[in-house]
Amino acid sequence: MADLKTGLLSYKARGEEDVEEAGDGTRPTNSLRSQNSSLSRSSIEEIFDQARCFPALRRQGALVAMYLLLALLGGAFILSKVSGASSLERESCNTVDRGYQCYPETSHFWGQNSPYFSLGEVSEISPEIPADCRVTFTQILSRHGARYPTSKKTKLYSDIVTRIQQSAESFNGDFAFLKGYKYSLGADNLTAFGEDELTKSGIQFYNRYKTLARTIVPFVRASGSDRVVASGEKFLEGFQYAKMVDPSSNKGDSAPKISVVIDESDSSNNTLSHNGCVAFEDNKSTDSVQSAFLEGFTPAILDRFKAGLPGANLSLSDVTYIMDICAFETVAMTPDTNNLSPFCSLFTEKEWLQYDYYQSLGKYYGFGDGNPLGSTQGVGFVNELVARLTNAPVEDHTTVNHTLDSNPETFPLNATIYADFTHDNIMTSIHAALGLYNSTGKLSKTKMQSVVETKGYSAAWTVSFGARTYIEMMQCGSENEPLVRILVNDRVVPLHGCKVDSLGRCRRDDFVRGLSFARSGGNWASCSPDN
Repeated sequence: MADLKTGLLSYKARGEEDVEEAGDGTRPTNSLRSQNSSLSRSSIEEIFDQARCFPALRRQGALVAMYLLLALLGGAFILSKVSGASSLERESCNTVDRGYQCYPETSHFWGQNSPYFSLGEVSEISPEIPADCRVTFTQILSRHGARYPTSKKTKLYSDIVTRIQQSAESFNGDFAFLKGYKYSLGADNLTAFGEDELTKSGIQFYNRYKTLARTIVPFVRASGSDRVVASGEKFLEGFQYAKMVDPSSNKGDSAPKISVVIDESDSSNNTLSHNGCVAFEDNKSTDSVQSAFLEGFTPAILDRFKAGLPGANLSLSDVTYIMDICAFETVAMTPDTNNLSPFCSLFTEKEWLQYDYYQSLGKYYGFGDGNPLGSTQGVGFVNELVARLTNAPVEDHTTVNHTLDSNPETFPLNATIYADFTHDNIMTSIHAALGLYNSTGKLSKTKMQSVVETKGYSAAWTVSFGARTYIEMMQCGSENEPLVRILVNDRVVPLHGCKVDSLGRCRRDDFVRGLSFARSGGNWASCSPDN
């Protein structure tokens, strides 16, 4: 951690662009220079003093070189058509390899509403595939791309804006824009930026695993909501584009497609959606956890709002909803999301850290290890993963759809590249069932903890829009048995329950044995309301 802090500060001292700070030093400006450059030295110091580290700096030269290489190999400079970019400059803070690096002091702290950003530069273990290893199997589990708010939430947000405009006596300072503001967000579906996120994800995935992907067509499934299916389709567009411009790929392979879309209704077993555990669905205890934390950090914000909007009818919960609008409007305003919503400047960097932790509490206690039945919701997918890794039939009595998984057409065991698309909540449960954050102690319900204190766990770091988990199996050197490791948003997460080497890997059979919780069905017996 100290080495990363030193590196960031020395990088800035070597003459890279300075950040154009806002007048009070806490809020980002909306200039192109601000979004394309790094954090200020004081911001870096503050963030690391709070033990919050994230990638914020990088030269643009590598990006330009990548684009030129693609042009030479493919015979045409067409990436802008695929990604929706019109120039290299506009792409500079939102790239295939590093994700969304625009306004990181704000956008990387929106919890699950954050755009995808790579954690490769803060991974304690190098995410690069070791030189003496050959990947023989890979599985991506991906959240859908950035979307509009749900139908229920978009109405709620619109009502809050209307209520402010009807009750406020004046609109002062930073709040002046609200007087004539018109809420225009849609509902449920992907934004143009969200589509672009998944296209970039497909390109990144192919480039990482190209030695395997050059001659392989992935087997792809999606949970059955429109935004998840659309995300899978955009991912495959990016994957296929990268394959077509790779001079060593097999151009005769058929284009990949989504082979299975799994119904999300309550009557259908679906390992990519939670719905079959009655006791889990009826448990609303996470609401009280978040409410308690909300009551600790929002009163000061509410006081500031009432000073800037005298007479406005606002509550503590409205504060977090307005913070939501900042994130959702930013990922909806333009396809490249180069500008922040005006709502974002109403909050300080510290308040965004608190918001991020508030959202992390919701995921951890709602769907992760903080919920007695959270990890059990991910057991079905883990048992499917075991079947794929070992080329053996699925053994599961939880959420597996045995009609699909007993058919080699809808659940092949001989594929080597799998891609599954889903939602943030079930991804949190799957991470828990895999034991990825077993070293994370129970999150404090009253005191904000850094990602160092949580051992790398936060909603933004694990289930952002476009989040991706890679499970890769590799044959290395003289090893007879393949090794398995897992990366979450390019960060190697050392495995638990098996003998882990210095690169975060376990031998496959040891890894499978370590998944005893999932293989025994977790706590599924407690799902019945009678138990």
